[in-house]
Amino acid sequence: MKPQEKKESRGKKAPVTLKSVAECVGLTASTVSAVLNNSSASHSVPERTKSRILAAARDLNYRPNFFARSLRVKRTYTIGVLLAEMGDAYGSVVISGMERYLREQNFFFLTVTHRHDNKLLATYSTMLVERGVEGFITVDTSLTEQLTLPTVAVAGHRRIKGVTNIVLDHHRAASLALTHLVDLGHRKIAFMKGSAVSADSDVRWNAICEVASELGISVQPELIVQLEGDDPTPDLGYPFAKQLLARKQPFTALFAYNDISAIGSIRAFLEAGLRVPDDVSVVGFDDIQNSAYISPPLTTVRQPMQKMGAIAARTLLDQIEGRMKYVPEITIEPELVVRKSTARSSI
Repeated sequence: MKPQEKKESRGKKAPVTLKSVAECVGLTASTVSAVLNNSSASHSVPERTKSRILAAARDLNYRPNFFARSLRVKRTYTIGVLLAEMGDAYGSVVISGMERYLREQNFFFLTVTHRHDNKLLATYSTMLVERGVEGFITVDTSLTEQLTLPTVAVAGHRRIKGVTNIVLDHHRAASLALTHLVDLGHRKIAFMKGSAVSADSDVRWNAICEVASELGISVQPELIVQLEGDDPTPDLGYPFAKQLLARKQPFTALFAYNDISAIGSIRAFLEAGLRVPDDVSVVGFDDIQNSAYISPPLTTVRQPMQKMGAIAARTLLDQIEGRMKYVPEITIEPELVVRKSTARSSI
């Protein structure tokens, strides 16, 4: 070794170990480990002692050895996330809420996108199991069979043994949106049905039809268009809004399948010389970030997507750790957000 290299080696500090932290606070390594890993054993440690341990770990710049921990307890502290599309406005917000909770619990996650390809879904599920994940969270994924590990599905609707579905109350969501339009005097309402590949499509449409019947709204076939594909941009709704206009059937409001399709529809309406909301009101669904900043700002049914992600992560970890029993479904309440894309009907 060259003299300069020897000098650099001597200058490097040895990594701070769990034993170093334990010696600093005068406690056993097992007690320190329990606190730093927030394990069940830490519940019996006094808060004052926990504070001392955490402060010492910060002062010493302690970084846990993940691989050593995994080998010691024979766990990976990793979950697999299966979603349809990477970076779409819905899934990315769900994952944001999920990631925040997992990070607080010192868990990692591996993400794969299957683009609604069942063969890819099966292949990726197997690959994640081989990499040691301890459970799955799926997002906008239509599962057809039970996976081999504990699973929580966000926007999952099929009752599958071992899968906990995190679902929005779609009947309530449809009621909020359609009651708002009826209160504004709208009776000729157009609808965008979701693409067949979206997990929410059938449930949401059935809820809309039920609520429309309850409110005395006629759902006319000529005022219904069904989206196709899984485009995560406003192009999802744009051509179908043009298709709706080409039918020359009058309508005063549109209830779009989601915000992305609503934003594309507004563009199509403006190009046709229609004013939103003066000539046609538009209601979206989801309340993605861009909804409040388009022109006009979009009235929409809010799904608390970050909250849904956090609930999914907490539910899965509770099942993995044995803190809760399996439940088939957890229902989330929607909220109507009224902005500037809806107004009183002029007809």
